[in-house]
Amino acid sequence: MASAIKFGTSGWRAIVADEFTVANIRLAVAGIAEYVKTQPGPHRVLVGRDPRFLGESFVDTAARVLAGAGVTPVVIPDAAPTPAIAHAVRTFKTVGALNFTASHNPPEYNGIKYSSPDGAPALPEVTSQIEAAVNRIADSGAKIPQANPPDGGFETVDVKDSFLKRLGELVDLKAITKSGIKVVYDPFWGAGRGYSCRILRQAGVPVETVHDYRDVLFGGHAPEPDDHLLDAAKRKMREIGAKIVIATDGDADRFGIVDEDGTFIQPNYVIALLFDYLVETRGWRNGVAKSVATTNLVNALAEHHKVPLYETPVGFKYIGELIIEDKIAIGGEESAGLTIRGHVPEKDGIIAGLLVTEMVAVRGKSLGVQLRELFGKVGSYYPVRENFRLTPEVKARFTEKLKADPTELSGRKVKQVVRTDGLKLILDDGSWVCYRLSGTEPVVRAYTEARSEHDMEALKAAAEKFVTS
Repeated sequence: MASAIKFGTSGWRAIVADEFTVANIRLAVAGIAEYVKTQPGPHRVLVGRDPRFLGESFVDTAARVLAGAGVTPVVIPDAAPTPAIAHAVRTFKTVGALNFTASHNPPEYNGIKYSSPDGAPALPEVTSQIEAAVNRIADSGAKIPQANPPDGGFETVDVKDSFLKRLGELVDLKAITKSGIKVVYDPFWGAGRGYSCRILRQAGVPVETVHDYRDVLFGGHAPEPDDHLLDAAKRKMREIGAKIVIATDGDADRFGIVDEDGTFIQPNYVIALLFDYLVETRGWRNGVAKSVATTNLVNALAEHHKVPLYETPVGFKYIGELIIEDKIAIGGEESAGLTIRGHVPEKDGIIAGLLVTEMVAVRGKSLGVQLRELFGKVGSYYPVRENFRLTPEVKARFTEKLKADPTELSGRKVKQVVRTDGLKLILDDGSWVCYRLSGTEPVVRAYTEARSEHDMEALKAAAEKFVTS
């Protein structure tokens, strides 16, 4: 019988004690070990985690299964950010990393993410091989061998110092310090604790933190740095007169940014602003990448700066490939993931926050002012994402509808149909709608982007009508 273990865009995630059981963890790790042994040796794999419930125990279980399969586990003792683990894969030249994390998912979830030897998220051709191995092992009914740690325990490694050193090479910390700005950092009780705040403090930047302690329940909600969960950071900002809030999610691969007036700056805009800033300050013109669901403000800037644009399916692994090939200066997704040239081919919420802080420090302007100036250069863009739950009948009808190329949307002419991922309809004025069906629940994600605030509600209504009618 096929296993319930399925690796999606960011690994396998499930609810602890439901599908995420010790038995299934052993099975998943055994499948990863089988895949690892098909690769060139030596077969050493990093084993890390975020601060979720039972993480230490899961790491120990994984290390024993890897060792039992003849793969050497290298354990990261403390909770570590996903980007720091990705950097460690490259620094210590392991065959990859096995990371226990459910990222920004609610506290009852955990997961396993496998990164390949280049530090990037495993591509579908790799995860399909791991799934096939998992199914073979499950079908065989064989007992999964485990090995006890050697005297003195499994080999361990610290990932923090080398990662922070690299961040210091990529971010202009001196410029931040010189500006005198104050910063608030919210790690959301997650793996980013002791990273962003430490590097800024070491540079002499005044930083205050909130939620800077371990809480496996993440305050009773998902550890997601979104506007409605950033109230404590905003209060701290007002209290100390900070110019910016930077935040990271549970495993610090996603970011959240609050401007000096308390306005949350959505990730779409952060990616566009940083792209513009990196071209201006670093002179990087090799390219820019964005997922198909990310703002076309990036497209307009690519045209403005005469820089090649890569529009990818959703899933950061596709952007990671372009980073590895040095085809892009920056790549990002509207779901708050980005990385830059010369860095890890993985989402990094830590470097995102540091670079935005640098940008505010160097330009000496709030993010709101910078965004208005950007609109003045290339036009305005207003992106929104909504989820629509589907009844079985509506889902069947909508799935059928997705197969055709519509020529109009609520009476508005469709200028171009893009099928990079899902269905994207670009209208005459450059506004657009993109639909992606969830692979795990009866939901369609509708991404819309209007060219004016006035048109936002009408476009959202048109997008919803296309789903339900």
